[in-house]
Amino acid sequence: MRVHVRPYIHDQDYDNVSDFLIEQYRPGDNLLLWIQPRWEYMHYHPLIKETDISKIGIAEVDGRITGVVHHEHDEGVIYFQVNPDYDHHKAALFDYAEATFGSKEDDSGRERLVVLINEADLSLEHLAAGRGYEKMGDYCEVTSRYTVNDGVPKVALPEGFHLQSLAEENDLRKINQVLWRGFNHHGPPPEEGIEGRKEAQEAPNFRHDLTIVAVAQNDDYVSFCGIWYVPDNRLTYVEPVATDPDFRRLGLGKAVVLEGIRCTVPLGSEVAWVGSDQAFYEAIGFTKSYQADGWVKYR
Repeated sequence: MRVHVRPYIHDQDYDNVSDFLIEQYRPGDNLLLWIQPRWEYMHYHPLIKETDISKIGIAEVDGRITGVVHHEHDEGVIYFQVNPDYDHHKAALFDYAEATFGSKEDDSGRERLVVLINEADLSLEHLAAGRGYEKMGDYCEVTSRYTVNDGVPKVALPEGFHLQSLAEENDLRKINQVLWRGFNHHGPPPEEGIEGRKEAQEAPNFRHDLTIVAVAQNDDYVSFCGIWYVPDNRLTYVEPVATDPDFRRLGLGKAVVLEGIRCTVPLGSEVAWVGSDQAFYEAIGFTKSYQADGWVKYR
């Protein structure tokens, strides 16, 4: 049956893609597709406004989604989400992507397209190589997991600090400050960032009670952990995590992450995922599961 690839229509497709990702989730050490919270977080991150989401391609058979090709926050970096039963649809999605996506490389001005390919997706690697893409040695995304079978410990905090969820207090200015400083931006946080923090909380599955902050003696938030839970998949997704540089190496980041995960265990969570293999997460107890490598073609 012939596959049809068409442009994404947010109002009708957002929920359908979410459902598609939930349906295609297969627990294990290697996820060939994104988990649903990453799709959701992408759409409610302020950077999405700088892109054209109508460029996303939807592959369908008889009105049922079989695959998606899309960017995240850079229209020159794309991802494939394909039902394994329709692996042969990747070629049509690739055709669509090459006709639709691309960005200029800052230092040279050349246009390029980067495809992030899971290391286990040999068919997509074969397609990319056949189209002239080359694996980049310095560009990859790593996903790590934390299994909650043995429970999740609480972390003792230094004197003068405590943990709370945004269900107890949801101060957007404090959130804006800790995320601005925690991601190593200099100077005071911009006022316009507050609106973006508010919009992020409008995500359908955002939960104030699962978003954990560490609070200092002056009542500022100094560490932040966003937690997303998917009941159908019994999984937790950790995003974003940030600690104010003045309060690092005190165990606060570890405390907010583990507290957030711990809160999802009574809900049924069996595993937590994070898009990183930083030593910080390894020290918490995450282990690297797999990586997606960048494949690039200049045009």
